[in-house]
Amino acid sequence: MADAAQEIHEDTGHILIVDDDDRIRSLLKKYLSENGYRTSVAKSADEARRVMAGVDFDVLVVDVMMPGESGFDFTKAVRSVSNVPILLLTARGLPEDRIEGLERGADDYLSKPFEPRELLLRINALLRRARSAGLNKQELTFGGCSFAIGRGELRKGGELVKLTAGETSLLKALAKKPGEAISRQALALQTDTAMERSVDVQVTRLRKKIEEDPRAPIYLQTVRGIGYVLMAD
Repeated sequence: MADAAQEIHEDTGHILIVDDDDRIRSLLKKYLSENGYRTSVAKSADEARRVMAGVDFDVLVVDVMMPGESGFDFTKAVRSVSNVPILLLTARGLPEDRIEGLERGADDYLSKPFEPRELLLRINALLRRARSAGLNKQELTFGGCSFAIGRGELRKGGELVKLTAGETSLLKALAKKPGEAISRQALALQTDTAMERSVDVQVTRLRKKIEEDPRAPIYLQTVRGIGYVLMAD
């Protein structure tokens, strides 16, 4: 199982399974856990809400046909307050059922019976999509500058600053870990720069575009004996 997990996903997430069927909950929890995911379970929408009140989940796997509040209704309620990815599981595979699930706010829909490996692939796809969206929205500010990490856009005083591909890669690497010193070697590897000396050149160029006084940098600082650090607001 562990080998399959390595093939299917690069990073684990915390999954909540909401299903009234004890057997399905147990099998999915076991299978997902064996494949590297942190997994919690709930047998109803009400129980899911109680669990979610204390834990942030990366993906919800929700059965549609549950007694009381259905998976459709639960999805609609969750979507009104959260953007967590939701995958619906159901024995109802009719097109109108899939459409209703998507209209209620579901991100994906898997009909029973299904191959466990397909469930893993779909969960991984939802995780990647959500993390990519989060990265694209992330913005870092330092002084009069702002940097949209996902888009690689630097603005100073509201005006777009033109960056080379190398400068963008370097700034992204530093912006992902603001306040943390990153070695010149690590930066060279992350930015596909052949030599550490090239990192120094890119830093010098970036300082001219970011700092008020590039000779006395405030935001893109040198950490003696280590490398560089980007100091965000």
